[in-house]
Amino acid sequence: MTPTGTLMPSSEFLDHLVNLAEQDLAERLSIAISQITVIEAKHVVWSDSSQGCPQPGMMYAQVLTPGYLILLSAHNIYYEYHSGQDGEVFYCENPTPPVPGEPSDI
Repeated sequence: MTPTGTLMPSSEFLDHLVNLAEQDLAERLSIAISQITVIEAKHVVWSDSSQGCPQPGMMYAQVLTPGYLILLSAHNIYYEYHSGQDGEVFYCENPTPPVPGEPSDI
């Protein structure tokens, strides 16, 4: 995670998030990171503060939320990881897609 007050260039920060997602998936599946393929990693805008991963029974602020989408593949199965701008990456079992457009649009 990036220390508070430290700004990483966007591509470097995204690479960091991808590494965290790969480490989590490797541990989750008990496989080597080399068995994981990065399909997509991009800066997105989520439709609310659930960051594209709403949980049943939870309420979320209805505000456009910049974040990141990381799509990984292992053994021909896709795994979606999401993040906000805070750098906390998490696996999303039932994802919702980001809103169309670029984060710079909000």
